[in-house]
Amino acid sequence: MVSRTTTAGLHYLVEGKLQNNYFPAVEEEIVRKLAEEWYVTRIGKLSIGSTSRYRFALMKPTQSFQEMFNLEREIVVIFSSYNSFEPRSLDAFDAVIKQFQQLRLEKVCYLFFSQDNQIETKIQNLLKTNQESQVVVPLSYSEYSSSKDNYLMKNKFRRFFYSRDLFAFESPLKKDLYFFGRNDVVHRIVNRHKAYENSGLFGLRKTGKTSIIHGVKRTLDAEGGLCVIIDCQSPAFHMRRWNEALHYILMEIVSQHNMEVDIIPADRFTEIDSAIFFEQELVKIKKLVNDKPILLVFDEVENITFGVSPSEHWEKGLDFVYLWQTLRSIFQKHERLLSYLIVGTNPLSVEQARILGKDNPIFNSVPFEYIERFNVQQTREMVKKLGSFMGLLFDESLYSKLTEDYGGHPFLIRHLCSLINNMDKSERPTMISRLLYEKAKVEFDVKYFDYIEMILEVLREFYYEEYKMLEFLALGDYESFKKHATQSHSLTNHLKGYGIVEETKEGYDFKIDAVKAYLIKKNQYRNVGLSNDEKQQEISTRRNQLEPKLRKIIRLQLKAEYGESDARDKVLNYFGGNRKTKYSTKDYKDLFDPNKVEIYYEDLRIMINKEWPVFEHIFSRDREKFDLNMKFVNKYRADAHAKEVPDDDFMLFRVCIKWLEEHADNFLD
Repeated sequence: MVSRTTTAGLHYLVEGKLQNNYFPAVEEEIVRKLAEEWYVTRIGKLSIGSTSRYRFALMKPTQSFQEMFNLEREIVVIFSSYNSFEPRSLDAFDAVIKQFQQLRLEKVCYLFFSQDNQIETKIQNLLKTNQESQVVVPLSYSEYSSSKDNYLMKNKFRRFFYSRDLFAFESPLKKDLYFFGRNDVVHRIVNRHKAYENSGLFGLRKTGKTSIIHGVKRTLDAEGGLCVIIDCQSPAFHMRRWNEALHYILMEIVSQHNMEVDIIPADRFTEIDSAIFFEQELVKIKKLVNDKPILLVFDEVENITFGVSPSEHWEKGLDFVYLWQTLRSIFQKHERLLSYLIVGTNPLSVEQARILGKDNPIFNSVPFEYIERFNVQQTREMVKKLGSFMGLLFDESLYSKLTEDYGGHPFLIRHLCSLINNMDKSERPTMISRLLYEKAKVEFDVKYFDYIEMILEVLREFYYEEYKMLEFLALGDYESFKKHATQSHSLTNHLKGYGIVEETKEGYDFKIDAVKAYLIKKNQYRNVGLSNDEKQQEISTRRNQLEPKLRKIIRLQLKAEYGESDARDKVLNYFGGNRKTKYSTKDYKDLFDPNKVEIYYEDLRIMINKEWPVFEHIFSRDREKFDLNMKFVNKYRADAHAKEVPDDDFMLFRVCIKWLEEHADNFLD
């Protein structure tokens, strides 16, 4: 760790170089000015390609920068004397990092000085589309040299640090810059590959599988190894037959590693000969990479797995068997030629022994692991590191809260922290309190259910029995949950492996409360065995939620069909009698506001029926069904507090109102 006693100044070797005109005068002036706030440890020159020349400096942060921006390591400063900034100039930072790998350099941010006076705007525009980029603090030579503002540098850091939301990553991480908590998994997979062993990695969506894959690839690439990632989700792969898929894999190896090698044409990869040619080509390719084994990574393996693939030849045919017969045969024949990493949600592909009466070639032959949830220490490392760069200091107790409330799921944790960042309007740096956390959590759990939907979508799509078990558990239907668990122990093992549920001595429970809350809300009107009060409450709530949607639909559709003036007259005519006279001066929009006029549920049914051609496309052109559903829902609104609601009538109410809700929501959405 950088000493807290670091004082500003120049290292004597830097002073010596500057006195010997090592830098151009304007850059020397900048370095000396930097030394008033930083401790400059060294300066140097570098070349990129045959034409690009840059200078650089390394400097240690003094105490004020350490505390304000959580800077502990040395900062890289790049000098670009070109009059017009080019994006390739940012490669200079990576070149410096590689040159000084043995030093503790800060990789998250750096300073970039340019002769281009528009550098700040150009950097901002460039980095808008690059979510994983470092925090680049840009200054022009003239701006910094001529400034008399003693706080210019700190204000620049504030602007470019605190304006970035480093929590809001949506895509998998391809760099190690913001990669937290998964290095052990990466190293285990790499070490198994080096020992000529295969691996499997499974976990729910957004748990970091693809980021881990890229971590494995970065590690092997840095060591001169060869790793190729096959995206099984791409139709370009899963729509191919197994023999065509083998040729595709070879082409991906060549493409991803920019190899100059001729591959046997695709038309020769017949079902009879493809395994032979695939083996020959792999042996040839291996010789081009210093005889190091090839790692084939199959990401989103569900898409080529029997029973669940979107392509029929993988789902219902034997293509899965033939592909893995080929790969396993080559793996066993050539000890150091290849290994494979199978990545997906569910280990079905390696757990099922037989496929359409044939042996599964990779049954029980691939050691696999589930992606573990973050523990408190990993959560703390990620949140504290990213938050401090943004000027957010989290109360120490919040790290365990985050881990517990969101089951150590890094994607959910980051996005809640992103919401906290957007909600906090105080001057940075600032402390995030438990009160702000609880406020953000309430909003997150209500408004951001789409994230949970995204995480569970793959279960609902590919592994519906497991999804139904989660619904049973969330709704308290323990008998149905136990029935499924008894029939297949693998189902509960998968749910435990995902890190969603845990088994205690009292029974099964959720480890991610947010998932439980999502399933309860999504299925809130499916509970059975309700008391009469609970039935009445559901009837009242759903009826009161449906009514404003119907009012909005009528208001919009009548106005679109007749124009506001004529639509207003029509509504008043439907009111009739005293109400027509009473509200004759009201604006059209006010006629649908129950706080301003008496508009009843029965009015809505009558208006839609009378103007059915205007509304029929919204309600499946089924007027009779619409009318019956509306009448039944209205009946139980009137009678709910007067008597018991029979179970049969209550279930019919649910059917009727669900039909109306779905049609109204589909139109309004």
